[in-house]
Order: sequence, then C-alpha cells, then structure tokens
Amino acid sequence: MALRITLLDTRQHDRAEFVCGVKALDDYLRQRAGQHQRDSIATIHVLIDDEEPARVLGYCALSAAQLYLHELSEADRKRLPAWPVPAMRMGRLAIAATEQGKGYGRLLLGHAVNLARLVRQTMGVRVLIVDAKDATAAAFYQSYGFRPTTSEALTLYLPV
Repeated sequence: MALRITLLDTRQHDRAEFVCGVKALDDYLRQRAGQHQRDSIATIHVLIDDEEPARVLGYCALSAAQLYLHELSEADRKRLPAWPVPAMRMGRLAIAATEQGKGYGRLLLGHAVNLARLVRQTMGVRVLIVDAKDATAAAFYQSYGFRPTTSEALTLYLPV
C-alpha cells in the first residue's frame, strides 16, 4: 500500500463510490468538487492508494480566503494591520467510512498545513481556516492547535 495525495481528476477518480457518512460531504465530492476545481474556486486534494488509484480514500477542498482581524484572538492580532488577514480555507475534509480511524484525516490535515506554509513563501497567508461541521469535528481540529474565532465557535483557525 502506497498512499498518495493528488489533485482530483474527474476522469480517473471514482467519486460515485465515495461514502463518508455525511451526506453533504459525499454530495460535494460527487456533484460540485469537479466544477469548483475547473472554475478555480477550490482545489480538491484526494488521498488514494497507488494499488487502487481510482478509489478515493478521503479528500479535502482548499481555497483562498480572508479572516477579519477581530476574529483572531487578541494575542494573534499583535503587529497585524487593521484589515482582513490573508488565509487559506479548508472548506471540507472527509474520509471514506471504511477508512476512518486509520489516521487519514491527520494526513490530509497535515497536507493542507504544509500547502499553506508553501503558499506563504510566495503570497501572504497568515492562517489556515476550517469550518467544522459539528462539535466533534471542532474537537478534532482543536487537538491539532486550531483556535476558535471570536464570533463563530465552529470556524477555527491555525496560525501558519
């Protein structure tokens, strides 16, 4: 088994068979992810096994974003100008139901953090934002250092 993260290829990756247990996340991959990627709204990063390259084990969607300065904690606002903070947003993160509990969410999250750091070298990115679906998802992100924004408990950020 050789795991790899690559950009979604709608001709190669079988989106129809992906089931994570959250209908909105399943539907997004099946119905909108390809269009969002074609229209440069988001890039869809899929986790695959090279032995079964068509099977999507998990995915995350990344896009450019901003976070208003007042949404950061007071400590994170220090030395920042009084305008929106440049960010990268991980709008969705999902792991196939049959693959949950294997650390694949951690792999995709680490991939997103690494990409945010790489982008920061060529363009301003101060934080990685996530919109957690529920309190359980929020707790997952907080276990990796994400902090809640001041106005929305399920929107969290990680200083890059």
